Amino acid sequence: MEAAEHITKAQLIEWLKLTAKAMTKHEDVLTKLDAAIGDADHGINMVRGFSKVMKVLPEFENEDIGSILKKTGMALLSSIGGVSGPLYGTFYLKGALAASGKDSLSLNDLEEVLRRGVEGILLRGRTEFEDKTMYDVWKPVLDTFAGVVHSGGTLEFALDSAVEAAEKGMKATIPLEAKKGRASYLGKRSIGHQDPGATSSYYIVKALRDSVCG
Repeated sequence: MEAAEHITKAQLIEWLKLTAKAMTKHEDVLTKLDAAIGDADHGINMVRGFSKVMKVLPEFENEDIGSILKKTGMALLSSIGGVSGPLYGTFYLKGALAASGKDSLSLNDLEEVLRRGVEGILLRGRTEFEDKTMYDVWKPVLDTFAGVVHSGGTLEFALDSAVEAAEKGMKATIPLEAKKGRASYLGKRSIGHQDPGATSSYYIVKALRDSVCG
């Protein structure tokens, strides 16, 4: 299926639905990853958060994309525990600012949504690249997506490239020593484990690609 050069509101909603399905499907994976270096609740929290989004989505799915993203962020903030709730909630809330009043997103619009969302993660998490966090996925995703857009690439190629960058970034957390969050308490013992937040971020990026490209 060839992607159009705009993301429609229907595709945006599908993104949220596919994300919720991915979190449910991979709940055990996320929980096991978090058990090794965290509180063993990341899978549970992500399922809880996106289940809440699915529950309240019918209340606002007819609104503009900015409102949908904003209310998604609010639902995540109110339902995901630990550090992930504020980070993911902020991602959608900040991204919503770039989509206010829009019923579709161009490549440049989506780049700005991602940029503001990632800036929100960076500001809220006070993290740096290679601290072994979800930012290790989102930075290369944003850089890669923006690079394709600015070089005149298609939406489909930009999203495919973003998924490849997300997977690479996720796997690149394995040899890193954690510098943030509970995992940082383990010091060098955190080395050798894939970061759960980076992993759930990969699922979100892949769901975005799949919602647009099929």
